[in-house]
Order: sequence, then structure tokens, then C-alpha cells
Amino acid sequence: MFAKAVLDNGIRVVSQEMPDHRSASLGIWVENGSRHESSRENGISHFIEHLLFKGTQRRSAAQIAEEMDAVGGVLNAFTAKEHTCYYAKVLDEDLPLAIDLLTDIFLYSAFDSEEIERERSVILQEISQAEDTPDDYVHDLFSLDFFRDHPLARPICGTAETVNAFQRQDFLSYFKSRYRPGRVIVSAAGHLRHDELVQVINQRLGSVSDARHDGRSTSRDGNSAPETRSGIFPHTKSLEQVHLCLGVPGVHQTHPQRYTAYVLNTLLGGGMSSRLFQEIREKRGKAYSVYSFSSSYKDVGYMGVYAGTSVEWVEEVVELILTELKHLSAGDIKDEEIRRTQGQLVGSMMLGLESTDSWMSHIARNEIYFGEPITTDEICRGIRAVSREAVVDLASSLFSSQGMALSLLGDFKDDIKIKSLDLGH
Repeated sequence: MFAKAVLDNGIRVVSQEMPDHRSASLGIWVENGSRHESSRENGISHFIEHLLFKGTQRRSAAQIAEEMDAVGGVLNAFTAKEHTCYYAKVLDEDLPLAIDLLTDIFLYSAFDSEEIERERSVILQEISQAEDTPDDYVHDLFSLDFFRDHPLARPICGTAETVNAFQRQDFLSYFKSRYRPGRVIVSAAGHLRHDELVQVINQRLGSVSDARHDGRSTSRDGNSAPETRSGIFPHTKSLEQVHLCLGVPGVHQTHPQRYTAYVLNTLLGGGMSSRLFQEIREKRGKAYSVYSFSSSYKDVGYMGVYAGTSVEWVEEVVELILTELKHLSAGDIKDEEIRRTQGQLVGSMMLGLESTDSWMSHIARNEIYFGEPITTDEICRGIRAVSREAVVDLASSLFSSQGMALSLLGDFKDDIKIKSLDLGH
């Protein structure tokens, strides 16, 4: 059973009671991510996420970890483009501990100078590791190429230059300006009672107000929708393979055609039965990994294809991808293919929601993007209602060569092949 309450200070509390489970998951979500940073601040949201686990006024970093380990729970966090989440998963009997730990780090983190320097080194290693993982790094490059200079283009972790420049006061000022009650959602799912949860959260967080902030404007460029860029963008790096992302503008989070986009993306490259996997890997053996992907934000989105292949096969792989996009746009889709894809989407979604932590994330994201619960029945009906004609119409509108961007990462000793690539189809 889903329930929602809004505290007097604007903090939203959403929960899904799941009495048949023995676990409970709790997350404190902040509608703040790398999108809300200026170019100088790039990476500061992610850095703050790390720092909140490095000690409070009454707990050291070691004590935070020890208390959660002592009950076999999980305590973690992540930063995304548009939000940050701090969460815990515990046995139902240990939910009071999870609430105490999360609210403690959220309200009373020390931002200790020595911990900042230690964590700076950790984050610099994280950035280096990302750059050494080309199949992930090419997605960061694609965002930079596709979204131009918009904050959505920038990497969540920031760059070595920005991370090295942050000082303690930068963290304190940014935290004060962005971590405001109206941007905070407490989400919980599992063996719990909503009314009791609201009462405890109100005791812990109900006194937080904008009065503790300095009142400065928090307007940032990330509030505006980005312009997207098309073209071919090669990035040279000494690698055995070439990693590529080919993408086009897609649909945003609440777009009326979002269910159609789910079906289109899954049909194109969402599994081993998908068109791209069957054509490029199974039939031709031209790539070990090939798949399609879709990313959606509040006001913009994109759909794309990733492939890793050898330098000599780049042109052929790009042509094969473009051919599949052309087939979809032309209506070369069977009704049976649509039904199989719908079944795959419904099944994977329902299986993914069998745990309390996935439900906690599900209801929080619904609150962030829709402001209301979107039931699984509604999502299933939306997916099942997608017609073949709707998929064809969306494919023909999205897969236009005018809006395509191709980012490539590899060892291009001879760039003739890159220059000869043609995205027109």
C-alpha cells in the first residue's frame, strides 16, 4: 500500500508498506545532481555524497560503517544527473537504526578537512578508473559531444581539475544552497507502518528549514533544456578495440510516448533476442557487446546504441546499426516481435520490483518526476497498449540522420575510415 505525507517544512515522505517482507529500505533523496552545478562546481554533488559518510558530530566514519555492519545491513549512496540518494536496507527490526544513521549524516556531517583530502584522492582514483574503462567512458564522451556545454553533458564525478580545486567552504556553501527541505524526499518500502515512519521523520527532520540557508540565489544553467548536437566525434586513445555510441534525441521522463520508447529501445537492442544483438553479434560476429540504451531527464532524453568492435570493422558496424534503424523507421516490424518485447519489459520490471530497495527507488523516482505514484498496473497497461504503428511512427521521427551524433573512442592511426563514415541513411 502506497502512502504520502508532506511535513510542514516541505519534506515529502512516501512509502510502500510490504508486510510480507522481513526487510525495510529507506532513502533520503535530494533533487540535486550534477545538472545543477556550474562548470566550476562540476563534481561537487558527488564529492558531498562521499563526504556525508566520513563522520558526524557524534560518529566517526568507522563507527558509521561498524553500526551498519553489526546488523548485516547495507548503507550506501549515489549521485545522478538530477538527484542524489542516501539509502539503507536492513531487517525490519533495525529500521530505527537506519533512520538514526541516515538523518545523522544528513544533518550533522562534519566535513572534516583531513577527511576531505583523503576523499579527494579516492575520487581522483575513481575518475582515472572511469577513463580506463572504455566501454563506460565512451558514454561520458557521448554526453559531452551530444549536449554541448550544458551541465547535463558533464561527468557526474567532475574532472581532476575541478575536484582538486574544491575547498571546505565550497562544500558548505553548496550544501546550504541546494539541500533545502523542498528538494528532499524520504522514501521507504518494506515491513513498516507509514504513520509511524512519518512521525519519526518529522521528529528528526521536521525542524529543518530554509532559515539555516544564506538566502543566495540558487539559479543555475541546468534549469534550461540543452541543445543537442549532431555529427561525428572521434576521440583518440590507445586501445585494442573501438568503442562507439550512436545516439539521437529521445523522449523526456514524463513524455506521452515514453511507453512506446521503452518498447522501441528494447526491441532494438535490449537483450539477446534484440535486433542488434542477433544481427551484429550472432549472425556476423562483428562485436562482442552491442546494445541500445535510453536516458531520460525532466525535459530531454536520448536513445542510442553502443558497440565495441575492431578498427577495421567500425564502418561496417555503423552501417549495420543504421540499417536496423532504417528498417524500424520503414515499418519492418512484426506484431509478434512487439508482443514478445512487451512481455520482456513487463516481466523484467515486475521481477525487478521484488525487493524493498527497488520499490523504495521506484516510488521516489515517481515522486521526483510525476509528483504522484505510478502503479505497476498502470505501467503494464501502458506497455501492453503500445501498437506496432506507434513504434514505427516514433522510430521514423527519432531516427533522422539530421539529429544523429556518433562518438568513437579508439586508436585511430589512420582516420580515413572515420572520415568516410556517413550517418545519412
